[in-house]
Amino acid sequence: MILEIIKYGHPVLRQKGATIEKITPEIKKLIADMFETMNERHGVGLAAQQVGRALQLTVIDVREAKDRPSTLELKGKPADPNEIMPLVLINPEIKPVGEMAVSGEGCLSFPEIFSEISRHEFVDVKALNQKGKPVEFRAGGLLARAVQHETDHLNGILFIDRMERKTKEEFRDELDALQVATKAELAAARKSKKT
Repeated sequence: MILEIIKYGHPVLRQKGATIEKITPEIKKLIADMFETMNERHGVGLAAQQVGRALQLTVIDVREAKDRPSTLELKGKPADPNEIMPLVLINPEIKPVGEMAVSGEGCLSFPEIFSEISRHEFVDVKALNQKGKPVEFRAGGLLARAVQHETDHLNGILFIDRMERKTKEEFRDELDALQVATKAELAAARKSKKT
């Protein structure tokens, strides 16, 4: 089922996700719906907060991004990133590794806003998969960027928080308009519930 993507201005985007203790049928359904929603919007990652659920859960799939390569190490050995796609990360813990690299990023919660963002080139990841089994790997390239972007979401951090101040100021009008529109939608939804 295609879920509504929460836009900037909705308070759930600033909430730290709750730890998932058990892989329930509801969580499995949410994962399937998140993949369907992400694919429909041609995204490479989607966090639970972006569909209105403050949980430590994200889905990632970088296979379609042929122009932005990813690297993967499993147990210290190079591996094909496609081997682990589509990827589910539950309760992820990440450790940034290496130098910082600047590259373009967008976010499904910020339609039409793209910016250069500085992130670590590599990241070590520990998480659970959709079966509740532990996964560990080192990601590089686009996969590392997607993991860091989505893990930020799980902690209430948005990619605009990583923008340089000057860049954020350049987007001020768009960000303000998006926030106003989102808050108006929330107010209208609350009002219709009361009637």
